[in-house]
Amino acid sequence: MGEFELIARYFSRPGLAQRYPQLQLGVGDDCALLQAPAGQQLAISTDTLVSGVHFFADVPPRSLGHKALAVNLSDLAAMGATPLGFTLALTLPQIDEPWLAEFAAGLHTLADTHACPLIGGDTTRGPLAIGVTVLGSVPPGAALRRSGAQLGDDIYISATAQDCVGQARAGLALRQGSLQLPAADAVYALQRLQAPTPRLALGLALRGLANSCMDVSDGLLGDLQHLLRASGVGAVLHAPRLWDMAASRPVLAALPAAQQLDFICHGGDDYELLFSAAPAQAAAIAQAAQQAGCLALRIGRIVPTAMGLQVQDAAGQVLPLTATGFTHF
Repeated sequence: MGEFELIARYFSRPGLAQRYPQLQLGVGDDCALLQAPAGQQLAISTDTLVSGVHFFADVPPRSLGHKALAVNLSDLAAMGATPLGFTLALTLPQIDEPWLAEFAAGLHTLADTHACPLIGGDTTRGPLAIGVTVLGSVPPGAALRRSGAQLGDDIYISATAQDCVGQARAGLALRQGSLQLPAADAVYALQRLQAPTPRLALGLALRGLANSCMDVSDGLLGDLQHLLRASGVGAVLHAPRLWDMAASRPVLAALPAAQQLDFICHGGDDYELLFSAAPAQAAAIAQAAQQAGCLALRIGRIVPTAMGLQVQDAAGQVLPLTATGFTHF
């Protein structure tokens, strides 16, 4: 099978233009043609996943296809943008048709869920790597940004009754052999690591409510530090609220308190939304989260820059945690 046969079999999908009005011309030409909604701004994000860095070589290909798109859709969610389409740059060491069939199935299933069709891309030979560029739309002035946090804002993290930050870190520790979990928790942790859920509905619901927003990909504290620098403020997180979150959710509940806090604060790959909003918006935030099918957990507050980023215990004592997250260099 050659490159163009590969594209035609696994990534060309006849009839997409009839299903998605924004798609004027898709896979198979020199460029795709995408019609952005009138009067809307484009939101664009790119992520690259490299074997051995972002995922284990033996990860199920269906999960990998899902995650490759999910991490980009999460960026759109963090901006309050509506997906329009995405491109795929796929580097393969060789053609493995069963692997490609599963990878494409995971990719297209999530794409269809969020009306975000594959509109073009490239395939080449080399070490396994996946590059996705996603495009979305947002009304002018409505995009959520990292730079809008205000003094006195409440700080929230998205969750569900089952999901929360830190679970993907447990999945990574499980794969690395540094953590043992009961069978059901192990399955759940690996699902959180390998197939995250982009919070697109919540991102849209937060427009006009949240003052700042970003997704958590490299660790809660490290990513919050980016938001604080962009906004010129500091933050205090309340450890008891983080422990309460862990104690009521699978995977983390059975871990020691110190490990719970470490995974929550320093783990990445959960792709939950981290955002701030004025206290007066608390009821509206709760309602928006409910309508989006998730929860918004209040975990801290925005404070003056001089206070930096602190995690405090129930007595107000600052815990010795470093505000670092994953970095490639």
